[in-house]
Amino acid sequence: MKKAKIPAATIIRLSVYQRYLKRLLTNGVQVVSSQELASQANVNPAQLRKDLSYFGRFGVRGVGYSVNTLLQSISSILGVMEERNVILVGAGPITQALLRHPGFAQQGYRFEAVFDLDERNIGTVMDNGMEVQPLNKLKEIVKEKNVELAVIAVPSEQGQEVGDILVDAGIKGILSFSPNRIKVPKNVSIQYVDFTILLDSLTYNISNGRRGVDKTQEGKNVQKLKWGSEHSWPVVQSNSNGYSVTCNS
Repeated sequence: MKKAKIPAATIIRLSVYQRYLKRLLTNGVQVVSSQELASQANVNPAQLRKDLSYFGRFGVRGVGYSVNTLLQSISSILGVMEERNVILVGAGPITQALLRHPGFAQQGYRFEAVFDLDERNIGTVMDNGMEVQPLNKLKEIVKEKNVELAVIAVPSEQGQEVGDILVDAGIKGILSFSPNRIKVPKNVSIQYVDFTILLDSLTYNISNGRRGVDKTQEGKNVQKLKWGSEHSWPVVQSNSNGYSVTCNS
């Protein structure tokens, strides 16, 4: 039987559901309704149920979801039941900020090493006490620490070079702050974080809101740009049915 293709936005929402379920469990809550869980994720209950339906049947009609059971199920689906080791390439301000942020450790992501291409940065110590290492040690550490995930925070012209090195070392997932798109094999997943594109999206929504509704569009389903595709391109979310479709930009 052919597997259903899971929308990228659904995976992002699963992560949001998981975080809220963790808070509920910490607060001693045992059962949550679809209405409450959907409200916290800023979706309607029908969307929540549809997201979960891709992976099986959860909850009891009229009762709700067991917080612990649903949390374990979503964590298993996302593959975050155990800690994941991560390396970072680029010793600039973005990497410093990531290393300071406590949220990664709380979600089970452990930063193991920092690398850089610039010889002037090799041997310097980051704010968390981690020493910056040369790229020729990357493959060894990836194997030693069983690392599958990497973050790229280097100038755009270095992005492809670094991407090639990571793929050769066996990295399977890349989060890139480099604005240029990087070519990777199909078995490697990549996400992009480009703040200027995100700001452009916000500006578009603000500008359209100020202009008001075009008279020619009255009564039609006007669409606004949302975010959350596998390559961080805008997603068009329909106001009428809540489904999201990745733009072909």
